[in-house]
Amino acid sequence: MESILIVDDDEELCSLVTRYLKSEGFVADAVYNGLQGAEKALAGQYVLVVLDVMLPGANGFDVLRQIRRKSAVPVLMLTARGDDIDRIVGLEIGADDYLAKPFNPRELVARIRAVLRRTQATPVAVPESEAERLRVGDIELDIAGRMVKRSGETIDLTGAEFDLLTILLRNAGQVVTREELVKHVLGRSLTPLDRSIDTLVSNLRRKLGHASDGVERIKSLRGIGYVYTRRSEGN
Repeated sequence: MESILIVDDDEELCSLVTRYLKSEGFVADAVYNGLQGAEKALAGQYVLVVLDVMLPGANGFDVLRQIRRKSAVPVLMLTARGDDIDRIVGLEIGADDYLAKPFNPRELVARIRAVLRRTQATPVAVPESEAERLRVGDIELDIAGRMVKRSGETIDLTGAEFDLLTILLRNAGQVVTREELVKHVLGRSLTPLDRSIDTLVSNLRRKLGHASDGVERIKSLRGIGYVYTRRSEGN
């Protein structure tokens, strides 16, 4: 069975979530301190970490930074309801998704499964010559290897950022709605106050930088969605 680590100082909540995850076919361990959480996350064979923001010893953001220095294990952060800053900061640091407290355990499991589907997706084996690669301007994306290069230089992206770029490049020159992006990148429906995809786009813009001609790679259409421009190709 797949093992999940829960890092939260609310022991009662951890106990409830652990029992629910067990009923859903997972094995769950819990720690109640940030420093211990970072250590266990890096030492254990976990498929995902559920990480609270407010923790003794080290807060969830510091724990996430420690994890991301050495591991790409998926992290789902727990935030205070309505606290957009926590969600934005978590996504910027490298969280794969977030869930606001209080939450329904069923929604937690649904979010966990959605993240695992994205991060554990195994591409169908194809001859190297046929392996899918997307190229727009100086950006080259290797789907099978989950690698991105800009002018030959590798760029480190989180799993969600990679999936977002894949969709935008596949539809380069065309608008992709926020609803579509949230559905295919985060595995859920868009809600009125959900700014997660906008934060991911912002992160992606920062990491990719402007095109050589100075044009912004990803343009926004207010209230609609985003489009990856093809101008850098000279079209």
